[in-house]
This record gives sequence, C-alpha cells and structure tokens, in this order.
Amino acid sequence: MLRAGHSLRFTPTETDELRELGIGVGGARTQNDLDQALAQWAGTLAEERPELLEKIAAAMAQARGASLPVRLTRVR
Repeated sequence: MLRAGHSLRFTPTETDELRELGIGVGGARTQNDLDQALAQWAGTLAEERPELLEKIAAAMAQARGASLPVRLTRVR
C-alpha cells in the first residue's frame, strides 16, 4: 500500500491478495474508504463465520500483547 497525503494506492498484487480474503479494496482511495471496506468485511465475517472472526481477534490481541474485550473473551 502506498500513501501520499490522504490518498492510498494498492498494487495489483495487494488488491488480488485482499480480494482472495474477501476484502474489496479496488475502489479504496482514502483511509476512510479502507476503513469502510474492512468494516464491511468484518461485519460479513461476524454474520457468516463468527468463530473465525473470534480467532482473528484473538490472534491480533495476542500479537499486540493486549487482552480481548469482555464480549470477545473466549469461553472454554
């Protein structure tokens, strides 16, 4: 991803890789556009595969050394 001020540009390879994950960034030109694409992806994932979204959230929290919010805390 390339940034120039408030503008974003993705390489064709990055666009293809993100599309494979279900994230459409082809029209994203600003950070807000990217945020909207990611929010839409997360919403779809929450509806279709909530357990996968939980795993992603847990991995991201672990990578940052953070704990999960209460509503995402895993129950075993």
